[in-house]
Amino acid sequence: MTGMTEPYVTTQNIESKTVEWLERIGACNRHVMELKPGNSALLVIDMQNFFLDPASPSFTCGGTAILPAVKRLVAAFRRASRPVIFTRHVHHPANLDSGIMQWWWEGMCLEGSPDSEIHPELASLPNEKVVLKHRYSAFYNTDLETVLRCLKVEDLVITGVMTNMCCESTARDAYFRDYRVFFPADANGSINEEMHLASLINLAFGFAYVTNSGSIVSQIDPDPSHGKK
Repeated sequence: MTGMTEPYVTTQNIESKTVEWLERIGACNRHVMELKPGNSALLVIDMQNFFLDPASPSFTCGGTAILPAVKRLVAAFRRASRPVIFTRHVHHPANLDSGIMQWWWEGMCLEGSPDSEIHPELASLPNEKVVLKHRYSAFYNTDLETVLRCLKVEDLVITGVMTNMCCESTARDAYFRDYRVFFPADANGSINEEMHLASLINLAFGFAYVTNSGSIVSQIDPDPSHGKK
């Protein structure tokens, strides 16, 4: 289920859409938190060509719409000298690690392929951690938790694709591990609005503070001139 005739969100309307989403989940989004910059990290989930290339069978329209917001967050965290951690969802070319996912999905993102690379506008720096994962959650059978503990991270800002799959799974696992989770609605994307909004409701109700990228940027990097395009 990846095809759509019209994207549910674009770079042109994502700001107004985000206002609408936050209003619709307001009754559930009661655990308002202020980011602790010195104990925060940014997690960029699966912003890979596999999901962001319009020619890919797994193209996620929400991913291209959120790209500018994710870029702003990455830049802000880098300016603040706070960790930016990327994930790449990949599988061995011989499907040694695919398991049930090979049956569930028609195609796999193969390790070492061009599709598996992070979008060029979000390329990681040499000193930034890239987590390779084989399941939805970035915590499952990876060293992400070890890295976060060593960095003394308490507040985790989660961005990427897909809102209702890898991003939500990671947010839930982060909450289970006692991280304070910040989930910007305009920096997480899916394939349709129903799935995106359902995840925002679920996460706001039980796992995260759903907010917007501008609020996060202003807290991690208070200089207003930095947030300008």
